[in-house]
Amino acid sequence: MDREMCSTPSGPKNLLRATDVAKQLSISRSLAYQLMLRGEIPTVRFGGSVRVRECDLAEYIQRSWSGWIHK
Repeated sequence: MDREMCSTPSGPKNLLRATDVAKQLSISRSLAYQLMLRGEIPTVRFGGSVRVRECDLAEYIQRSWSGWIHK
């Protein structure tokens, strides 16, 4: 996925919670938070809420998949 696709503003429907990220990646919610905290998955903050844009999650998956194939 091209980074330009992710540069457009996301609406509320395109923002995911950590639980949504965890479900899509089949990981625990705490691991999803760790990935978000380390900056591996970019986040958007609104007050006390932390969200992930769908396109950023898709880019993370693409990077992870590409790395797995080349190993």
